[in-house]
Amino acid sequence: MDAATELRRMVDGYQVSQALHVAATLGISDVLAAGPRTVADLAVATGTHEGSLSRLMRALASVGVYARDDDGRFANTELGEALRAGTPGSVAGWAGLIGRPYYWQAWAGLADSVRTGENAFATVHGESIWAYRAKRPDELVIFDRAMTALSAAVAGAVVEAYDFDRFGTIVDVGGGRGGLLAAILTGHPSMRGVLFDQPDVVAGASELLERAGVADRATTVGGDFFDAVPEGGDAYLLKAVVHDWPDAESIAILRTCRRAVPAHGTLLLIEQLLDDGPDPGRAAFSDLNMLVAPGGQERSVDDYRSLLAAAGFHLVRAVPTTSDVFVLEATPA
Repeated sequence: MDAATELRRMVDGYQVSQALHVAATLGISDVLAAGPRTVADLAVATGTHEGSLSRLMRALASVGVYARDDDGRFANTELGEALRAGTPGSVAGWAGLIGRPYYWQAWAGLADSVRTGENAFATVHGESIWAYRAKRPDELVIFDRAMTALSAAVAGAVVEAYDFDRFGTIVDVGGGRGGLLAAILTGHPSMRGVLFDQPDVVAGASELLERAGVADRATTVGGDFFDAVPEGGDAYLLKAVVHDWPDAESIAILRTCRRAVPAHGTLLLIEQLLDDGPDPGRAAFSDLNMLVAPGGQERSVDDYRSLLAAAGFHLVRAVPTTSDVFVLEATPA
């Protein structure tokens, strides 16, 4: 493939992304889990226009998401299986989020962000992504579903890589619906957990915690991590929280945690690391996504060391996992 053709495929990448978003939103891979289906069958199952759906399926088959047999029926490939909701490592939740109009429209402000350093989402929509979603409960549901899926994708790797045995109580700060906390509690039957997030978020956590069989060892607390976090934990966990925020706000969140972490306690950040992870390209584009959407950034080990020091912590080590995240372990300075 010549350079121009290769580059054109990159330029047209948004088309594939949007097609995957539509497939995830319609649940096409979930329908195909039962076996190959004709486009006519799929159209009935998904409530779509048969001719237009045929065009979508042809396009996604051309990039290997679905396979078409000689009878014209489509089936999931390995990629298509990864677009099923609820499967290990599922990408369905993320695909369902990033194709939302408000989300991809923010990327139109990337050039302004590069010129000015300002958040693209606020430039395009006139308010932060947090304020925007707070006014739109339907978008919050889609966002929470995506975050739960992302946590599920790395939870096993985090539990396997880091020794949580020495902790009696772990507080998951900004823990969403509790996916990661549930995985940790499942692997440590004597541990108790506290799930802390905004009240409307933790209000929807009970089903997941009960399904995981850990609800009797998990307490949910609603609040704002800029104000206070629950006391009484041996370890405080923040997964993909700090990267959502610029330095000043990140330090403020960490200082809130510092007030709650006891002298013997541990702070654990679950984050990607620029330049050190298994997929530098993914981390670099995630960094752009932070610039565009929430206004934060991905960081290096040295960046996190500086942030932690400013908040009263000492970075002890960065523990790699088999996924793209690290466990950054810190103690009170």
